[in-house]
This record gives sequence, structure tokens and C-alpha cells, in this order.
Amino acid sequence: MSTTTEPIETIDWHTGGEPFRIVRDSPAEVTGGGLTVAERRIVAAQSAHVQWVRALLCSEPRGHADMYGGFLVPPDDAGAHLGVLFWHKDGFSTACGHGTIALGAWAVASGLVPAPADGVTDVVVDVPSGRVTAGVRTVSGLVEDVTFTNVASHVHARGVEVATSRGTVTVDIAFGGAMYAVLPAGEVGLRVRPEDVTDLVAVGREIRNALDAAGAAEHPGDTRLSGVYGTILTEEVRPPELRADGSRQLHQRNVTVFADGEVDRSPCGSGTSARVALLADAGELRPGDELLHESVVGSVFRARIARRTTAHGVPAVVPAVTGTAHAVGTCRFTVDARDTLVPGFVLR
Repeated sequence: MSTTTEPIETIDWHTGGEPFRIVRDSPAEVTGGGLTVAERRIVAAQSAHVQWVRALLCSEPRGHADMYGGFLVPPDDAGAHLGVLFWHKDGFSTACGHGTIALGAWAVASGLVPAPADGVTDVVVDVPSGRVTAGVRTVSGLVEDVTFTNVASHVHARGVEVATSRGTVTVDIAFGGAMYAVLPAGEVGLRVRPEDVTDLVAVGREIRNALDAAGAAEHPGDTRLSGVYGTILTEEVRPPELRADGSRQLHQRNVTVFADGEVDRSPCGSGTSARVALLADAGELRPGDELLHESVVGSVFRARIARRTTAHGVPAVVPAVTGTAHAVGTCRFTVDARDTLVPGFVLR
């Protein structure tokens, strides 16, 4: 494949420390035709050129092993403002809560979606797992925070045993736009803290790979959403607190190891949604309660049950996750035809 390309303009944001690189002028392969966003994701995965552009923007020297971003594409219909294909160094994901929060903030801050100086504006986004909403709250003309309302999230399996190098562990699997395996970090003798990240990544990859090899996460309604996307290792920061209105506030910390060993710097929006589904199923998080979900770098999402529902014949919840995104900068990436390190490399 040719190593030459037109310059690529990106708009870089971060949500809770996790990067989100926005590409407005996406490759033509994924913007044409009357396809759904879910179908565009399949086209992207099968296109050598689109994969090359993704790799160029993710890999060093333009990115890094934990880079994340999205190609803007047409929505499924006029009911949404935009569509997006989420990508990382290993391919295209089905969901991304932190990316949706960043997109909502950017859409309002840039004027793409008009918003009042004070109030909440819904930015509707079509993603491969369905239609989601970013409720962008503005104060004095500035974005204050964004509430990501996800697709219906549900428990897939409980008590699944997995053999690891640290012994056999028991995990729960839940869907929050993607499938996640969840377990306490203490079960593998670790803490959710930066100094344990290397070991957390190693065991997270082991668990994901073992579950995928066993076919443990087949989505009941759409095979394109099957497979464990990430492993979430959790710990409790403090016991639940009773608030004045009778509701409870939970405070937990997590690290999400997704794709092939990538570490989410944010508390992970779709992972938090899976966590809400598990806690709701166990009766630990009720309507009106709040989960403070902290990341390995200390950033926090506030999550709650927006409503109860069903999905594929099983109980489910629609999670609402609130976080904040900030602009980082704009980039204009070029490629020198003489450069032999294109589209790039990954070196941890």
C-alpha cells in the first residue's frame, strides 16, 4: 500500500484523562452509501485503507499504544446529529462512553449543535451498539459537564471461572454497549493504582483471552457485539453512604483493560454502564442511588440508573454516566513518502 496520504486534520479532546481524537473528514469508504453505523464499522474493519489511516493516527510517532479516537460518519437517520466509528490501536470498538462525552462537549463548544448559554442540550449520536445521547450542560456559555445516556445494559453471566497465572478467579460478565468481565482486583492480589498497572494489564489480557477462547460472551441479539472487549478490575473506596434523601452513594475505583492490553485512563463510560447493570442486578444500586466511579488516575464519573427496562428478554437498565471533557488541541498530520516507519509502530 502507498505510504502517501493527504494531510489529516484532527481535533483532540480528553475525558477524565483518556484521549479522544476526532476526525471530521473521515475516509470515503465509511462515509458514503445508506449504511447504518454498525454496518460502517464492518466496512471499516475490512478496508485496508481505513485500517491504515486508523493505524497512522494511533501508532507512534503520532499516537501511542493507548490512543483512542473516532471517525465521524453520517448517522443512521435524521433522528441523530452524527454517527461515529470508535477506534483504538487494535481496531474498531462497538461502544465508547468517554468518547461520547467528548463528542457531546465538542459538538456544543464548536457550535455544531446549538446550545443555550445556560441549560442542557441533547447531542444524539449513533454508535455501532445503538443510539446514545450526550446531555451537555452549559453554564455561562461554557460546557460544565456531559451526561452520557447509554443503550440498555444487562448482566450476561455470573460466576464464570477463569484460570489465570495468579490462580483461578470468578468473574461476572455484563454488557454496557460492549461485553466486559468484572472482578475485584483483590482476587488477583492487586490494587487499582498506577504502580500495579503493568500487572493489571497482564491479568486483564489473560482473562479476556481465556473467555473469548471459550466463547463466553456471545451477545443474545447481535453477533457483531459478541466477545469480551475488556476486563474491569474493581475495588471499594469506602462503604456506601446514606444521603439525606434516603438514597445511597457508592464510591468504587476501577481500571478497565480493553482490546489487547490498552488501559483506560478514564473510569470507562461503557464499562461503568456494565458495572451499573451488575450492581443493579445485585440490588446494590437502586434508582436514585449514585455510583462514584473512579479511574486509576483519579478522575471520576457519576453514574446512576436512568430507568429500568428489558433487553433480549432479560432485566436491564439504561445507565446515565456524567463526566467532563476538555479540549487538548488540533493536529495536522502529514506523511513523508520517504518515511519507512509508516503507518507507525507500537512500543510499550
